Amino acid sequence: MERRYIVVAGACLTQFTVIGMLFSFGLLFKTFEAEFGWSRMVLSTCSALAFLAMGILAIVAGRLSDRYGPKWVLGISGALFGFGFGLISLVNEPWHLFVIFGVFIGLGMSTHDVVTLSTIARWFEGRRGLMSGVVKVGTAFGQIVLPPVAALLIVTLGWRPAVALLGVLAFVLLVIAALAMKTPDIRQTPNPSQDVSGLTFQQARKTRLFWQLCLIQFLFFPTLMTVPVHLAVHGMDLGMTAGRAALLLSVLGGASIVGRLVMGGGADRFGGKNAYILSFVLLLASLVGLVATSAHLPLFLIVALYGVTHGGFFTLVSPVVAEYFGMQAHGSIFGTILFCGTLGGSIGPILAGRVFDLTGSYQPSFIGLGVLALIGLVVAFYLPITDAATTGELAADQ
Repeated sequence: MERRYIVVAGACLTQFTVIGMLFSFGLLFKTFEAEFGWSRMVLSTCSALAFLAMGILAIVAGRLSDRYGPKWVLGISGALFGFGFGLISLVNEPWHLFVIFGVFIGLGMSTHDVVTLSTIARWFEGRRGLMSGVVKVGTAFGQIVLPPVAALLIVTLGWRPAVALLGVLAFVLLVIAALAMKTPDIRQTPNPSQDVSGLTFQQARKTRLFWQLCLIQFLFFPTLMTVPVHLAVHGMDLGMTAGRAALLLSVLGGASIVGRLVMGGGADRFGGKNAYILSFVLLLASLVGLVATSAHLPLFLIVALYGVTHGGFFTLVSPVVAEYFGMQAHGSIFGTILFCGTLGGSIGPILAGRVFDLTGSYQPSFIGLGVLALIGLVVAFYLPITDAATTGELAADQ
């Protein structure tokens, strides 16, 4: 097997584990409510702290990966993620969860996108969008496989032993995945002269385009962070069993495979602007559907539509950064744009939890997320159109 495809396998396994475990946490909401009396806002704060830590640390992770390569960065953060997830089995107070998510889970999440996708972008110059989509399919399989497994373990073993076992599994898988990661030697890249082309981070942040992408990330990320966190418990609020609610997450993950591959390939062929516009249109349609339906079967269909755009957005950021700014400082630029997203994404789950505590419904939150998506669609229309092979020349002119 070519070395670069071993890297793809490691990146997929990282995505599978981190996001699959994060989705599985939502299955514990009802348990924590019943056993400890914790509110939805308290539980949502855990995920929000992880997202905020992810954004802050992603800037550092991107720079470390640019400088030292991905293996040690992913190995250390992955081991700490698995250890932290296992610690959830010992919690008795809300602050226990806050520390676990704000430190261990956030650290693991800070590297799973920035480091893996930046590495993939270096290996596959001509197919960055498509191969980013392939890697993000690992996320989709994590969403499909791990929540039902977690639900079964919780029912069979009880939630504390189940979470401890999941933490061990995460530790092992993430360390194995890190061992597969490597940046290419210059002679291994398809076009060695292009591997380090593009803008420096200092040059990129002086362009209008950089801040446009930061704003777009800020506008769509609250939805991508809020819906997965609250989706399973939303289904249970509508009368679903825990097992059926877990299937909502699996449907989301399965549909996101389509979004990751279609949007990733579309970014390569038609450019990031057009891919972003299509993603925002689908996001708006799915949020309208979440507001309008409470019946179980239509909800599964709406979640499938949302899954397509969910997967697309997560796939687009890395190839769009490469398209507009090149590869010289890809990890640093990617990490900073991701940070801007997590500023919004960390607030979204908390506000949705608080709104539910006050109103007993997620509909106001879905409406608010729809407004953000509409603004994001307008901003995306003002992105420049480039040849998808652009390596920073356009951004340098802005």
